Amino acid sequence: MMPRALRARLLLASLLLLPVFFGLTGFALQQAFHHSLEAAEEERLKLQVYLILGAAELQGDRIMIPDTLQEPRYAQVESGLYGFLHDSKDTLVWYSESAKLISDTLVETLEVDGLKTGDSRFYHLPEYDVFVYQFALLWEISGREHSYVFTVLESDNQVKTEQKAFNARLWGWLGAAIFLFLLVETALIRWGLKPLTRLAGDLKRIELGQSDKLTGEYPTEVQTVTDNLNLLISNERLQRERYRNTLGDLAHSLKTPLAVIRGARQERLSFDEYKALLTDQAGRMEQIVQYQLSRAVKSQGRTLAKKTPVAPIIERMVAALNKVYRDKNIEVTLTLDEEYQLPADERDLMELLGNILENAYKYGHSQVAVCFSNGAGMLQIDISDDGDGISPELHQTILRRGERADTSAPGQGIGLSVAVDILSSYDGELEIGESTLGGALFTIRMPLN
Repeated sequence: MMPRALRARLLLASLLLLPVFFGLTGFALQQAFHHSLEAAEEERLKLQVYLILGAAELQGDRIMIPDTLQEPRYAQVESGLYGFLHDSKDTLVWYSESAKLISDTLVETLEVDGLKTGDSRFYHLPEYDVFVYQFALLWEISGREHSYVFTVLESDNQVKTEQKAFNARLWGWLGAAIFLFLLVETALIRWGLKPLTRLAGDLKRIELGQSDKLTGEYPTEVQTVTDNLNLLISNERLQRERYRNTLGDLAHSLKTPLAVIRGARQERLSFDEYKALLTDQAGRMEQIVQYQLSRAVKSQGRTLAKKTPVAPIIERMVAALNKVYRDKNIEVTLTLDEEYQLPADERDLMELLGNILENAYKYGHSQVAVCFSNGAGMLQIDISDDGDGISPELHQTILRRGERADTSAPGQGIGLSVAVDILSSYDGELEIGESTLGGALFTIRMPLN
């Protein structure tokens, strides 16, 4: 089985590939050295032929070669260096003293045919452990031309010894090179994989809660991965935050229908009226749950939606809030235009307008006003009350989740942040100011197209 660690995989691959690579390299070097030894041997034997040729003399109609040559090994029996001379009829006319005990089979093996005058031939007879060099020449004797072939044999022991010594040194050095290469590669692998080790450490710190993202500089190949991981971590946190906010938004949104149901006990309603109210509010609660669940998983950004009339939504929300805040006897002034429609989801508009209208009912004393206006392709909805108002330094603070201007009244401080979140998805905006009624003024602007 392949090891799981990258370091072990790379080392295993090296252990498999390095012997093959160095083996081929060693074989190539062996062959090159062997060829160089043979070339040197050929040059030595060529010199030996010239030595014999230089010592040859004419005596009558024959070529005579003295018994004593400059190379003493020719005079030593089985010295490893042997000389021969054949005539044109392949007859052996001379051989050195060193060749007296050479087997006739070896002499008969020598090929003297096929050589033209001035040609030479070099070959190896491994079965006899000798190298052979032959040279053909034409010698004029008594006005007649005679062909001769000079042959020199030398034992291949020296070549074998040098080749063996070279092989031992070669494979020793190659073995040391493999070992050194593995050591260097181990260090390089450790150095090269260090960013991945650091990446694993950073991820562990994130898992333990000691860090919130991958930091530091990584190599180019790893930086893309770390950037994507940081994006994934960020998106996961945002999604988790969205789920957490959705739970809060869900609880906040269910307060109104629950308050309507709870307040229905104080009204003297018939059974059918009470049943209709429960059915309507239960349907509203189901819509809220489905809406909040869809908001929890959908991505941010403006989506295509059919146009939704705005006035009926406000009238419906006002009717529900009048029941919730019946004890305050809020006087509501609606200046609405039924023709205005917004390209937004109906549930988004109900959540948006419901949160702001509820704030007006909650903090207003006795009056709430809602009016429409149109300008620059935007529908402006002004919702005002006659409460104590909001100081300018708190205008931006209360738009953040969990922040409230009045902590004496019950609430979670998330309604306005939900409204801002919904408006941002439709390229809308929310402003806070002072109303002519003396309290707060919330101005909603949303594109009509």
